[in-house]
Amino acid sequence: MRVPSSVYLQSTPGSAEVNNTFDPAAQIPAFPHPDQPAFGSNTNFFASNVNVTPPPASDHFVRSERVTRTAPKTKEVDPYTQAFIDFIYENPTTYHAAEYFAEALTKAGFTYLSERVSWKDKLAKGGKYFTTRNGSSLVAFVIGAHYSGGNGAGMVACHIDALTAKVKPISKKPVVEGYTQLGAAPYAGAMSMTWWDRDLGLGGRVVVKDENSNIIQTKLIHLPYPVARIPTLAPHFGAPANGPFNPETNTTPIIALEPDDPAENELRPEEVGAPLAGRHNIRLLRVIGKELGVPVKSLLNFDLELFDTQKGTVGGLEQDFLFCPRIDDKICAFAAVNGLLNSCEEYAVTGNSINVVALFDDEEIGSLLRQGARGGLLEGSLTRVVDALGNGATMQQTYANSFLVSADVIHAVNPNFMNVYLQYHMPRLNVGVTVSCDPNGHMTTDAESLAFMEEVARRTNNTLQYFQIRNDSRSGGTVGPMLSSSMGCRSIDMGIPQLAMHSIRACTGSRDVALGVKLFQGFYEEWEDVDYYVRSGEKM
Repeated sequence: MRVPSSVYLQSTPGSAEVNNTFDPAAQIPAFPHPDQPAFGSNTNFFASNVNVTPPPASDHFVRSERVTRTAPKTKEVDPYTQAFIDFIYENPTTYHAAEYFAEALTKAGFTYLSERVSWKDKLAKGGKYFTTRNGSSLVAFVIGAHYSGGNGAGMVACHIDALTAKVKPISKKPVVEGYTQLGAAPYAGAMSMTWWDRDLGLGGRVVVKDENSNIIQTKLIHLPYPVARIPTLAPHFGAPANGPFNPETNTTPIIALEPDDPAENELRPEEVGAPLAGRHNIRLLRVIGKELGVPVKSLLNFDLELFDTQKGTVGGLEQDFLFCPRIDDKICAFAAVNGLLNSCEEYAVTGNSINVVALFDDEEIGSLLRQGARGGLLEGSLTRVVDALGNGATMQQTYANSFLVSADVIHAVNPNFMNVYLQYHMPRLNVGVTVSCDPNGHMTTDAESLAFMEEVARRTNNTLQYFQIRNDSRSGGTVGPMLSSSMGCRSIDMGIPQLAMHSIRACTGSRDVALGVKLFQGFYEEWEDVDYYVRSGEKM
């Protein structure tokens, strides 16, 4: 007698396939007759009088049945979702993200303007432009063909930095029991437990000097494979495995084993005098140089980051979720740029004001550096437009007629921690962009700005959700308060909801990217008209 084989379902591409067909002749016998001993009796059922024909002897291993099927496609993946997954995977650092958006704008007909030169003879009504700073922040704007001095700007501001680990200026570490380690520092609270036992990649920007021309330039690098890992301590070691952990000594990534030939750690003749020799592991420098196609001696310095290399994916029984690294806040930036691109052609012809998207670095650490929201890149760009085309209008008048959307991710409701959420303020995935409120000024939303965006949402068939933190919790912050206070313009805080904020790998809805694009595009298309009616009802 042969017991039926198990059936295993695998999500392997291909049609339904049975690798080993079950022999119908070798069936389990029918349940014993009541007069015969049962399975649970003391009598051996198999020694009873049941007539069972033994299977033929076999001299080979018989595999279990395996049914191979393709993954069920219950829903088509939204094109914006797939594009966002590819964008995150191919552009893992802030520098890569900024360059990606610059290239997308260029392909859409935007003209690059360097901060180093005058813009007065380069700007024109109906034009599309962008500028960058530090290779990690960007401002793009469309000037309506009917722009008049003093008219305002419709702005969406996001950040494109994410929690990461930055390679230290001197990353070389002493060898520990044959392990080559890398000195890295957490940026904005990274290298937490969610970072441990992950496949970490290395990328960023490298400053390179050409040996022949002495020209100094930056190159972007993204090693196409994982290079680092922060290993956990197995629970068998007891208390030391449970923490607390020292962020300096217990979270140092391993990047290699020491070579069998100690000479591999020595400088080669052509590497003697290399600016970074002695500060970083020479084998690491060789990998960087090889990837960039330059000698080690040409490497002057770098800003390199560690990041999760696992690609994002849609998930859930009905593919409702998007599991992805670096969602905060690249998802709002991605949606805002696409909203601007979708609306720019018509607005350039019919617009009376300026439509703007601003993408900042360093939001996660306070925005205080020159490439952060406090660095004046947005305000400076608008000032240049007004100086060139505003016919003497003041910036104060321009800002008074402007409206800012501060777009940053916000907390979706977590079903396992319902007690930490304020009742009726529990954003859900795949519903719509969430408005963020805070009575203590961490968010800029007020009644007037909320009414403004609710009118935009009604006109564009968007659903808004609402979030405010409980009184016994603390609120986060965004670029909204610093920008609106600098410019004196009306402002609202809102963003796409997500789970597991500040984890190395987070979750949002598989339709939330498209919902973000829809809302921001609607804002760019409708804010001028909504403001006309707001202005008409204002008390002077």
